[in-house]
Amino acid sequence: MSSRWLRPTDNDVWMMGVLNCTPDSFSDGGAFVDSDAAIAHGLYMHKQGAAIIDVGGESTRPGATPASQTEELARVIPVIAELTRQGCTVSVDTMKAEVMRQAVDAGASIINDVSALTHDAGSMHVAAESGAEVCLMHMQGNPETMQQQPEYNDVVQDVADFFARRIEACLQAGIQTSSIILDPGIGFGKRLQDNLALIRAVSHFKTTFDMPVLLGLSRKSFLGQLTGASVDERELETAVAGAMGIAYGADVLRIHDVVQQKRAIQVASALS
Repeated sequence: MSSRWLRPTDNDVWMMGVLNCTPDSFSDGGAFVDSDAAIAHGLYMHKQGAAIIDVGGESTRPGATPASQTEELARVIPVIAELTRQGCTVSVDTMKAEVMRQAVDAGASIINDVSALTHDAGSMHVAAESGAEVCLMHMQGNPETMQQQPEYNDVVQDVADFFARRIEACLQAGIQTSSIILDPGIGFGKRLQDNLALIRAVSHFKTTFDMPVLLGLSRKSFLGQLTGASVDERELETAVAGAMGIAYGADVLRIHDVVQQKRAIQVASALS
């Protein structure tokens, strides 16, 4: 059975709206720590066309300090419960098995783990037992250290090899092929040239694995490296990079500004 997140023929790519319930995320950190504000923004993104609301309670920006499990649960569970109650499809952005378990119990249907279910020894079991879909992201190192001189022999092959290993581990654990989404991890332990190569390689990953590919490009540092724009002025750069990702075959784009990016996605999807 094919994944529901493979882009349908002649349709726009799926939008995943970012909802950072954190005080320290690289973009909009602190804006949605309050549960009511987070819920309102999640519902707004859903109304504007985001197919998935990605709720996170721990920053994974370069150099980020980990949040405690208690803090993370308090930030995300009430938000997930209310968003799903109101009809949103929710993913939980976490590396902790207990947060995954409680998030799925609260209604989340996707586990989005930047460590690809490697950070917490219990994550694979929770993911398999829950029946949730899983997004496997590649990261070199961890958020605290990942941008300290990342290095690859061949970044595309290295990421493809990583995907192959993690997919096999998921299948061995009982996770269905149709439940897996792949994310090359733009900006997570990557140099500028690595990020550009991975965006160009989306079609290679699609051909190799026949699974949906998600790109998280929104407001990332590599865009600022290219143009000099500050993090709060990178929507144009995000739109262009997203359009190229769509042309290369991306199925899902993870974005902050759903209203602005939706227009770019509609044009790029029609042309791809």
